[in-house]
Amino acid sequence: MSSEAEPAPRPAPEASAAGVRRFLLGRPWTASTAARALALAAAVAALLWWTAGNLGFNWGELARGMPYIADVLGRMLPPNWGYITRLWSPVAETIQIALWGTVLGVVLALPLTFLAARNLTPAAWLFHATRQVLNALRGINEIIFALVFVAAVGLGPFSGVLALAIHGAGMLGKFFAEAIEEVNPGPVEAIRATGARPLQVIAFAVLPQAWPSWIAATLYRLEVNLRAATILGMVGAGGIGFELVSSLKLFQYQDASLCVLVILALVMITDWASSRLRARILA
Repeated sequence: MSSEAEPAPRPAPEASAAGVRRFLLGRPWTASTAARALALAAAVAALLWWTAGNLGFNWGELARGMPYIADVLGRMLPPNWGYITRLWSPVAETIQIALWGTVLGVVLALPLTFLAARNLTPAAWLFHATRQVLNALRGINEIIFALVFVAAVGLGPFSGVLALAIHGAGMLGKFFAEAIEEVNPGPVEAIRATGARPLQVIAFAVLPQAWPSWIAATLYRLEVNLRAATILGMVGAGGIGFELVSSLKLFQYQDASLCVLVILALVMITDWASSRLRARILA
């Protein structure tokens, strides 16, 4: 008899979808069920109405402001294509900030990942403490970290890299740990039964199952960092965001519109490239 445990069979997608449909549509709707649903819908609507009032929703003001929006958009067209020669260096800097922020985020996340996985951490208190550290890193916005690092190391792209790395470590650590918790326990228990040490269990049973999810999360974080890097320049962390803010402050709207178009193109190209790479790796 084989020493490896048989993996638990997974339900077919069709069966899972049918179960969801039965849960949503196949339940009998009695008068009390309908009354509770209507009461819940009314409560949600009242909550949304109340919060809209607190937020100052005023569609009339928006309608009256539409001519001013149209005026700004008119000033931004057509883009100043001659400004493109000044954007090559900021674009390259933005890509480098996103890349290094992702790499350092992975490096910082890996030591915390195994402690934040419930099925690998040696103690419950260590698991909860590590999860709270990841929550704190993920809960603080990159711009806040960028402001802190600008004050610490000065203006420039290095502060942006550090901000993205610290915030990304919190997000990647959570995703990596959840991927470890979702691995099939059969191979893990089989290798443990042979007397393997914890590092051997991780290397031969956990990582082969978790690395596809890790790659997908890392590529997604690279996309997020690229978008965030364009914003961090607004607080002095370098990149094309600095050029965008400078153009707006100088009322050079046509230059600003070109910056926006370049940012959109950069994000779309990165999304396409990461999707292709992710599909190739996970195939």
